[in-house]
Amino acid sequence: MKFAHLADTHLGYRQFGLIEREKDFYEVFGKVIDKIIEENVDFVIHSGDLFESTKPSPMALLEFQKGLLKLKGAGIPMYAIAGSHDEAFHKGAIPPHVIFKKMGLKVISPINTNYMQGDIFIAGLPFYPASQINVLKSKLAELSKKAADHEKSILVLHQAINFDEAGHHELEMDDIPDNFNYYALGHIHRYIERDFGKGKLVYPGSSEVWKTDELNDYKINGKGFVVVDMDGQKPTVKRVAVDISRAFVQRSINFDSLDSNIAGLKETIKSFDKKPVLTLNVKNMDSDSASVYDTIKNELEDLSLIIRPTFSKREETIDEIIYKNESISAEQLIEEKLLGYGNSEVDELALKLYDLLSKDKIDESQEVLDQFFEKHYVSIDEEIEFTTENLQNDEDEEEEIVEEAPEEESNVQVTFKGGLE
Repeated sequence: MKFAHLADTHLGYRQFGLIEREKDFYEVFGKVIDKIIEENVDFVIHSGDLFESTKPSPMALLEFQKGLLKLKGAGIPMYAIAGSHDEAFHKGAIPPHVIFKKMGLKVISPINTNYMQGDIFIAGLPFYPASQINVLKSKLAELSKKAADHEKSILVLHQAINFDEAGHHELEMDDIPDNFNYYALGHIHRYIERDFGKGKLVYPGSSEVWKTDELNDYKINGKGFVVVDMDGQKPTVKRVAVDISRAFVQRSINFDSLDSNIAGLKETIKSFDKKPVLTLNVKNMDSDSASVYDTIKNELEDLSLIIRPTFSKREETIDEIIYKNESISAEQLIEEKLLGYGNSEVDELALKLYDLLSKDKIDESQEVLDQFFEKHYVSIDEEIEFTTENLQNDEDEEEEIVEEAPEEESNVQVTFKGGLE
């Protein structure tokens, strides 16, 4: 017996506030359903975030209904749990999934935690936030006991598990029961497949690019779902990739070659079937970002769905400073770097030491340092009387000379046609 496992379809998500992106999610969901039917599976598991919200739009509901009816027509039942996006957490709330129970959708919930598909025990729970993790652990222990009575079993969850990687998670690996044959997980949008317990632990990833930080995983693993064969001693997993509807193009452009880079980019994207999402990083800026923004917009806006540029200014090195003014001396450079510290005696000391050390006059340098130390610092052999008044005066003087450090200049990000994620 084999089944399809998918998750995080996020139907109804209007990425960047654009209706075009919402339609892209519907389109790729339709492709996934068609591919599942082609794979001739016995059933389907959806591991949460079927919809983008707890109150999906009529269009999102209709698009899911269309896919569900296709599966039903092919004799393929679907099991689903609510994820972090499509589950309401207030008392008495129900997920939108229940609308489709009479059309054959089998909803796994705290009320109906398990089903039998042939001889396979299918159990699971909807998403639990970190604040309720002890409740989740208790319920997982109950499901583990039930699974012990079955030779083949599947656990369905929508939770992030800690794989010794940075990022938010609700569960540790030790929190997961180890007596299931397959762990059908959702919530993490990249593809993950690991040996665990008696079988396999899999995140199929999101079916579309929900956030642009998923692009690296998409380049490696694609988007889509998995087909799992349960007939062997251990489940076998096959990755089925589905092309997303629109290209995401990421480019770094050097400001010095802005025009040629834009021209090359235009040649690349003008033949695309759909306008791409374009992410640009313009580096080494030494011009007003507003004018560069206008250039990019004028040249690429008509060929792109959305352009998301960032600008980073050129960082000058010591060599570049000297190159700009070849007549500058080392002494002038030191003076320039010491500007703003507000201590002329320290400036004088630095210049004296530079002059002496550059001539290998080590003894003279030591003598200058000793004189400076004797003038400004008390000898360790000298007795010092500390009083509360002296300490308070010292603190007052210190507070008077403290200056707030200037904030570093940050990169500027501009987005056309919509807000950022």
